[in-house]
Amino acid sequence: MAINISSTNKGAAAALSNFTPHPFIFDGVICNSMEGFLQSLKFENPEMQAHVATLVGRKAKFKGKKKKWYTTQTLYWKGISYKRDSKEYTELIERAFDAYAKNTKIQKILLSTNNAVFEHSMGNRKKNRTVLTSTEFVSNLTRIRNNIQKQKELEDELK
Repeated sequence: MAINISSTNKGAAAALSNFTPHPFIFDGVICNSMEGFLQSLKFENPEMQAHVATLVGRKAKFKGKKKKWYTTQTLYWKGISYKRDSKEYTELIERAFDAYAKNTKIQKILLSTNNAVFEHSMGNRKKNRTVLTSTEFVSNLTRIRNNIQKQKELEDELK
């Protein structure tokens, strides 16, 4: 079974959308949605970045929409610049998803999907045009779901 993640779908497909409000704290910054975090990466100023990270859904998307980060392929987090196609940027994104996975609601939603294949047909596939490709998005969701499943299995064994 495949789940096509989109805010316009229903159930887990909508709940896993980066537009859906699921608060998490990343590096001491409150992020109210994955979209807020992703859009915040377009802002060099840490105060503005912290504000954008609190936004959800379309408000977050449109706050970052006019930022032309792709002309330099540079994104920012807490005063540090990252080249979009760098190992350091990939690690930053993975750490953000790890922080996101600490949200118990996200954990429950991910576990409810069992081993379904995630898809994100709306997402952009070109790294040089988006801060997170559809492939990066679904692979990170799959990775954190696998980690949550393993943790739950360990906990169940200890009961």
